Amino acid sequence: MSTYLPTIKQLQYLVALHEHGHFGRAAEASFVSQSTLSAGIRELESLLGVTLVERSRRVVRFTPLGNQVVEKAHRLLREAEELSDLVQAAGKPLSGTLRMSVIPTIAPFLLPRILPRLRKERPELKLFLREETSHDAVESLHHGRVDCVLLALPFATGEVEMEHISDDALYVAFPKDDPRDPPETVKPNMIDEGRLLLLEDGHCLKEHALAACNRPELRGSATMIGTSLHTLVQMVDNGLGLTMLPEMALEAGILTGTDVVARPLMSPAAKREIALIWRKNSPRSDEFRLLGEELRAG
Repeated sequence: MSTYLPTIKQLQYLVALHEHGHFGRAAEASFVSQSTLSAGIRELESLLGVTLVERSRRVVRFTPLGNQVVEKAHRLLREAEELSDLVQAAGKPLSGTLRMSVIPTIAPFLLPRILPRLRKERPELKLFLREETSHDAVESLHHGRVDCVLLALPFATGEVEMEHISDDALYVAFPKDDPRDPPETVKPNMIDEGRLLLLEDGHCLKEHALAACNRPELRGSATMIGTSLHTLVQMVDNGLGLTMLPEMALEAGILTGTDVVARPLMSPAAKREIALIWRKNSPRSDEFRLLGEELRAG
């Protein structure tokens, strides 16, 4: 057995470089100088007696072995995180540091309502928030960059545990006085595919909206250009089309100051499930379920 083993810090530097593909950005993300990060990776390579990273002025390229080491490093760092979680879970629940990713179609509408109460009732909780698309948030969870994720289901999450928060109905938003605006509810076959505006790829709400309509032709003809729900609302307000909005966004006042109206979408699948997820068998499962209760009460 080797006398010398890689340190957690060296593995963290290597993973950061792999994630960012740039020494400067990796160092910034690791809160160290570029020279410190570079030296740490060189020490790791020297320790292992191999080259993990091919360096040039413009490109950082991992060797095949380097990519394998990164995958193993992710697992080791996740185990280290779980060791820390085990100790923290033995203390007072919902205290100390907790890192949570939240998707952009939830964060601006749910968090302003919940966070003030959470800060007041859980003053010892240091909640660090990270806004990411569903895909990036789930990847952050499995790579140990965050402890839990607040997102909308259905979505492929891998091996996780979850706590249901709420169901969130989907609405169709039209310009006010649109001649095709029905008085009460909208049936999927009433949606003009040439006018449908959706979020760009990477946002799960786009998939939820398309699934709710159950019209395969919409996928190829819908205009997917919005980077946020607020952008889509402004486009609808300017007469460029129609879009779909979750009920929580409407309750948060996203249509305030616009001439946009929203009608419920009449479809069995016209809703998304808001849930808190975390890694399966996490020692902090009880704490995350408690956090789920707090979010549900909000």
